[in-house]
Amino acid sequence: MNIQGVFEQYWPVMAVAVWFGYKWWNSKRIIAMLPELKKNGALFVDVRSAEEFASGNAPGTINIPLQQLGSRLGEIPKTSPVVLCCASGTRSGMAKMVLKKNGYQNVLNIGTWRKFLS
Repeated sequence: MNIQGVFEQYWPVMAVAVWFGYKWWNSKRIIAMLPELKKNGALFVDVRSAEEFASGNAPGTINIPLQQLGSRLGEIPKTSPVVLCCASGTRSGMAKMVLKKNGYQNVLNIGTWRKFLS
């Protein structure tokens, strides 16, 4: 089988691998930026439910559940960096889209809240 045949047969698997590779790299990049983000007054927002947040969270994060985010935008300044987290990175990815749509410029998704503990 030639390279084109391999690509045609395995492109879905390769696409998933690339996606997870990007998510891993991006979260490592944000973790490396945490000291600078903290120094610049970043707001750390955990978008999990209140129950999930109460069962464990990273120090310094505030809890604004994803389903409440739209009605609580006033609690998030547009002038500071915003770092989002959740259980896996999916809800924080959705939250990032909500914030970007509402004019927030400096929004980062770190993925799981446990990465703040690294």
